[in-house]
Amino acid sequence: MIWFQLFSHILLVMALGWYLATNLQWYSYKIERVVLHHTNYVWHLIYFLIPLFAYYFTGLYYWIYFYFAYLPSLWLWHRRLDRKLVLTGRIKRFFALLLALTLFQDILCMAKEACEVFGVILPLTFAVAGSMMIEKVLFHGFKVQSKNKLNNMPDLIVVGVTASYGKTSIKNFIAQIVGHEKKVYATPRSVNTLGGVMKDINESLPEDTEVYIVEMGARGPGDIAEITHFVQPHFAVVGVIGPQHIEYFKTLGRIRDTKMEILQSDRLRHAWVHTSANVKPDEKVTVFGDEIENIRATLDGVDFDLSLEKEKVHMHIPILGTFNAINVTAALYVADALGIPYEKGAKYAEKLTPVEHRLQRIDAGGKIILDDSFNGNIDGMLASFELASQYNGRKVVITPGLVESDETMNEKIAEKANEIFDLVIVTGRLNRAVFEKIVDNSKLHILDDKSKMEQTLAELTRPGDLILFANDAPNFI
Repeated sequence: MIWFQLFSHILLVMALGWYLATNLQWYSYKIERVVLHHTNYVWHLIYFLIPLFAYYFTGLYYWIYFYFAYLPSLWLWHRRLDRKLVLTGRIKRFFALLLALTLFQDILCMAKEACEVFGVILPLTFAVAGSMMIEKVLFHGFKVQSKNKLNNMPDLIVVGVTASYGKTSIKNFIAQIVGHEKKVYATPRSVNTLGGVMKDINESLPEDTEVYIVEMGARGPGDIAEITHFVQPHFAVVGVIGPQHIEYFKTLGRIRDTKMEILQSDRLRHAWVHTSANVKPDEKVTVFGDEIENIRATLDGVDFDLSLEKEKVHMHIPILGTFNAINVTAALYVADALGIPYEKGAKYAEKLTPVEHRLQRIDAGGKIILDDSFNGNIDGMLASFELASQYNGRKVVITPGLVESDETMNEKIAEKANEIFDLVIVTGRLNRAVFEKIVDNSKLHILDDKSKMEQTLAELTRPGDLILFANDAPNFI
């Protein structure tokens, strides 16, 4: 019996560790975010708290529940996730430490015959704490390595990009325009944390790069400053400031102040800051946005005029969404500072390709698909709705609403969706009540299980439809 209990106890600890590690990975390994900002606390109850406390109070009967209820339900839960646990080096180290601590504790208990039940909380707590310490040591080593690599590239020009909305697009547009004339490298995908930037420098930054474009994201004050002090950008862009991640920052002023930390670079030559930041220009800071005029967005692209001090440039970009006029304008300013005049930059901009999953048009099966699944801010979402409204045929939107936002903004989204679309498919439960309250019942469809998305679209849409994917929150949200 003791060997059965030992094996079962180790399996229990590892199962609880699996759930904990999955949540930690979702929330950037921040315990406070898992505890305070999780959007589905019922999962914590079912997959962590109930099995944990039941273990201490139900005796041998617990293992019937564990093997025939808990383990199967945890397996089904994980199988349905669209963002499963990725077995990175950090996760493997966590599980190795957890297993070692659990075995050490259990063997010690058996040798001294001092435990009525094997502990669960202690190995989990020490594994999390120990893992954090190990990663801090490794982090310091990676930081030294990446800093040395940057120091060995003295001619490298670094461009920092941040914003509440559109920073990935700005980064990619700068890379595409400047890339016509210089060797450019940009942080991939949405890599925008200090750890992600360091890892990218160590593993992927080519040593012959002339211009390195670094995207900078933040979930709290100091995050942008941390990256800025590390890469020390020569040029900086602060795009549109808005209430994205407001639940972390609490106020718009704190969001703005955090984004402006990018100006703390010791070698900053110039920065371009969007008017939404409400800052005053100076010799190193240009405020932009008001010079963008006559914007006209269609399903084929965006046309606008750029009124500069010495000239007026007409722009056509094959990118969807009015907001991309701002993003491309920022890219043109950086390109000009790097020796590519505005008129030449405008020609390069005519060949821009869209950033994947950000108002990307796909024509398939007789349907027009607008993939805006990586856009989770209210301004961008409303702009995509307006763009869709130009279509004369049947219009379908698939959205979870806004994440890390308040009810008022989701009500605006629901009202606009009800006004424009013939079918509104709401994924997940986060904003379900808001949409049920506002959207006509005849056009509303709730999709709780995203694994059934393909089947749902096959049943509810038809050739000739325009289908907009507006935000795509993972199902843990």
